[in-house]
Amino acid sequence: MRARIQEELTRIEREHGVSVLYAVESGSRAWGFASSDSDWDCRFVYVHPKDWYLTIEGGRDVIEEMLPGDLDLSGWELRKALRLFRKSNPPLLEWLRSPIVYKEDAEFMQRWRGLVPLYCSPERAFWHYLHMAGGNFRDYLQGEEVWLKKYLYVLRPMLACRYIESHGAWVPMEFDVVVRETVHDPALLEAIEELVERKMAGEELRKGPRMAAIDEFIRAELERLPTVVPKDDSRAPREPLDELFQWTISRA
Repeated sequence: MRARIQEELTRIEREHGVSVLYAVESGSRAWGFASSDSDWDCRFVYVHPKDWYLTIEGGRDVIEEMLPGDLDLSGWELRKALRLFRKSNPPLLEWLRSPIVYKEDAEFMQRWRGLVPLYCSPERAFWHYLHMAGGNFRDYLQGEEVWLKKYLYVLRPMLACRYIESHGAWVPMEFDVVVRETVHDPALLEAIEELVERKMAGEELRKGPRMAAIDEFIRAELERLPTVVPKDDSRAPREPLDELFQWTISRA
């Protein structure tokens, strides 16, 4: 599948006249709890030739394709990506730490990753993950029977908040790393590990009785976390990103 994804990225470069600077896996495969039938979610950042930017008309800034074999390809144009990076966009910051990399312009990525300390906002990331956890809890974990696999989609952003609380904003993608750093109660840890094992074993994990240990933890954290949001008053400068953008398109 890695070879196929790399072939599709080469095709996209050819058909759209772009250069892919960075391409990674996102979603459950990068988080570390994919089952055998999980989708493939490739996310990438690309750049056009310099002349594409020298026009008063703005062009489309995303490339999206859903291909057979549950392969989801989604890319952001460089300027769009850097604008979101300036806003400390958490999904984009996660891409920069994905453990599954399909393509990488090493010099570009070294320069880009070097800017993370300037633009990684603990406060913005915390609110992003907290809203995600609360929304997934309200949507999927109500009633006597719940969608069991959705516990993972509440726990992951919730534990990301705990990681930010204790470590800072740049949260690892690997779920087991975040769990290891943020969960210290043996009963809760056992329940989470059992859920992940069942998910990875290919169990359907459809509706079932609530998981008491996890349920109690989630409810308590949804009350506690809003009281510990980190404050970040720093202003993200534009100039370093302008320099990276100009340097990159000069090479395109």
